[in-house]
Amino acid sequence: MRQLLAPLLAVLLLPGGCAVYDGAGSDGHPLPDHAYRVIENQVYTPEHWPERLYADVYLPETGAGGLPAVLLVHGGGWEKGERADVARIARTLARYGFAVFNVSYRLAPAHRFPAPLEDLQVAMRWIHTRAAFFGVDRQRISAFGYSAGAHLVSLLGAVAGTGNALDRAYGGPLTRPVAVVAGGIPSDLRKFTGGRLVPQFLGGRIEEVPGRFAQASPAYHAHAGAPPHFLYHGTMDVLVPVDHATDYATALRSAGVPVELYLMRLRGHITAFLTDRHALRTAAGFLRRHTAGAASTADSSRAVSRGSRCPRGSAVRSAPDPAPPPTCGPVPPRG
Repeated sequence: MRQLLAPLLAVLLLPGGCAVYDGAGSDGHPLPDHAYRVIENQVYTPEHWPERLYADVYLPETGAGGLPAVLLVHGGGWEKGERADVARIARTLARYGFAVFNVSYRLAPAHRFPAPLEDLQVAMRWIHTRAAFFGVDRQRISAFGYSAGAHLVSLLGAVAGTGNALDRAYGGPLTRPVAVVAGGIPSDLRKFTGGRLVPQFLGGRIEEVPGRFAQASPAYHAHAGAPPHFLYHGTMDVLVPVDHATDYATALRSAGVPVELYLMRLRGHITAFLTDRHALRTAAGFLRRHTAGAASTADSSRAVSRGSRCPRGSAVRSAPDPAPPPTCGPVPPRG
């Protein structure tokens, strides 16, 4: 068996050798390789929130302020998963020069839709509030997720600023990422007519709550104001079939939204996640192109010096919004 698997694994790990990509490709500039540091366990939720939620913040040592940022969201079928699952992606993006906010969110069945979407809306607002302290350019905040995380970041971008029911309570234009990377995305939950995870997340089967299945689907909200998307997906995915990516790409393009589609041959849902090195490099190039065009010339975060951030081994003390600039203190225990 090992002799049979070895050639397959070798092919899967080739840089881009087993993928179909219809995007713009490299901008001609190599991706950087910065040192970075991590500030763990930052509380991003306000005091009244139903659950205390945390972010790990990865800050590249670029020598300048005005960093592009990425809200990073793990998968797990909306019922499990943790920040550690995507720490590898966070480290990679930080090396490429992005400030990364790797967040937790409320999970089913204790918390059903739209609870995790509201968590991400609050997380985006927290990043904006703390942007100057972390040296982030507020005009250059993107979002990245895999699987359930991809669903959530895409939905976050699709409803932001629309004024609909999912946007009114905690959303608004401030919560719109400038670009979205979505891997293994379940883009249209109406395609899941059976199974356990989606009904658990939505609180009923499709025949019981059809409107909720539609409202929770990023594909249902495709419109011209949605952020540009980079979609990557395994062509042999049986958990979330590849038509979730291809059909969603078609819907977004029909609405006039820029889309890049990266299809990973011979990969399923898990193997696409585990062998995504070249997809991450390509996605980082996509983010760099779209955040470069959004760079702010007036954002005060450009004036923040490296010396005003927390020293290594310390953390930012969170405070309710509105709040004075945060101060440095001991890293709180994980909880």
